[in-house]
Amino acid sequence: MLTSIRKMGNSSGVIIPKAILAELKVAAGDAVEMRAENGKVLIEPIRKNLREGWAEDAKRIAAEEVMDTTWLEFPNEADEPLVW
Repeated sequence: MLTSIRKMGNSSGVIIPKAILAELKVAAGDAVEMRAENGKVLIEPIRKNLREGWAEDAKRIAAEEVMDTTWLEFPNEADEPLVW
């Protein structure tokens, strides 16, 4: 995607298109890590919680897939009772 550097006050910047923000799962105001590496500017989202989004993803996967859970109803004869 072709873009240009723009003057923003005493700094310069680029406009990040909505599609790229959506792919990174970030929005305006979110914290990101920005660094220069091998002549490139890299921008990565900062995830506060490593499991952020897991609940939503699990719900989405559960809605999309039908899983056979009948095996959960049968105990294993070799299982011993748990003693606490």
